[in-house]
Amino acid sequence: MHSSDVVLAGLSALFLALIHVVASRFKFLKRSPRSRWLSFGSGVSVAYVFVHVLPDLSEAQSEFQESTTALSAIEHHVYVLALLGMIAFYGLERAAKVSRHRSRQEGDGDETQPGVFWLHMVSFGLYNALIGYLLMHREEPSLIGLWLYVIAMALHFLVNDYSLWEDHKRPYSRVGKWILAAAVICGWVIGTQTEIDEAITAVLFAFLAGGIILNILKEELPQERESRFWTFAIGAVGYSGLLLVL
Repeated sequence: MHSSDVVLAGLSALFLALIHVVASRFKFLKRSPRSRWLSFGSGVSVAYVFVHVLPDLSEAQSEFQESTTALSAIEHHVYVLALLGMIAFYGLERAAKVSRHRSRQEGDGDETQPGVFWLHMVSFGLYNALIGYLLMHREEPSLIGLWLYVIAMALHFLVNDYSLWEDHKRPYSRVGKWILAAAVICGWVIGTQTEIDEAITAVLFAFLAGGIILNILKEELPQERESRFWTFAIGAVGYSGLLLVL
């Protein structure tokens, strides 16, 4: 890989890390009803998954079928991995909601308990590290592919940051956002030092796709969110059109 590609990916990692650091300063994201920017970002992120990532995973399916690994024995295994990603993050979401309910009952405020906070930080830290790693090892390695990925992930980080702050409040503002910012950089650094098989890259992308879909839907679907459907739709349709043109 050329040094210029490494530098561009590194700058992209810094930009994505910065999103977590400064997102809390955007007070308009925390207002009710839900900010249009969050719904727009959700639409862009889900468009990237359905129009760009899933078609690439469909092509990667043939690589698994030709391989001799244990995964080759699982029919439609790429999509199974995406499903596993979705299930894993649904479990994290339920754990956060149950923990917040217990904290309110015990008079400790509307935030998660320490154990769940650290479970989220470890899980989303790995999630962010994977996003940083894939800056170096994407399915589409072109410069345009890099920026399409960065834009989608930056908006996705805004949505995730809001959700994590809502669940964890002070611990996230003081410690959590720095952990997640550092995780993106760490993922990029690991990516500069390693190069894995294309089939394994497809595995990582599949799991990431499942996580993105769940994290978007849990933010947009609940009625109490008062989400902005048309803004979400504009983000999804507009970014889909951009992906199809490019």
